[in-house]
Amino acid sequence: MHYFLNGSLLSFDTGFGFWVFITTIVFLWAMNKWLVPPIMSALKEREDRIRESLETAEKALAEAEKISRSNEKALKEAEITAQKIRKEALEDAEKVRNERIEKATQDAEKLLENARLKIEQEKKSALNELRNQVAELAVQSATIIIKSELDKEKSRHLVDSFIKDLSKKN
Repeated sequence: MHYFLNGSLLSFDTGFGFWVFITTIVFLWAMNKWLVPPIMSALKEREDRIRESLETAEKALAEAEKISRSNEKALKEAEITAQKIRKEALEDAEKVRNERIEKATQDAEKLLENARLKIEQEKKSALNELRNQVAELAVQSATIIIKSELDKEKSRHLVDSFIKDLSKKN
């Protein structure tokens, strides 16, 4: 302590300076020998880990962008496919609808034609039955008339003209 008391604070002692210099050199050499290499190694490892993490992150980002583009492409293709399927389904539905309408129309026309034919047959059958009944009545009438006053020849002529007149009317 007397050192600070005897001289000024800014005075320089060479012996003391020499030992400070030597201790500093030994300290720096010891630090450089035993402490700096592990610190530098740890810093280098940390730098390498950070670099690897950045590279991994960049690769992951590039892969994510690639997957994103692939997903967008797949989504567009799926939308196009869905639109095609929707369009085909609508076309198929329209085709089935038109086929059903056409079949229903044909069935209705067949039913109408069958009904017309049946009506025509029934009409012809009714007319034939009516003719037969009229002919029978005419024969019966003619028989009565013949018995009463006409001969066979006039009776036949009368029945034939009556049937012809009836056929012309229908």
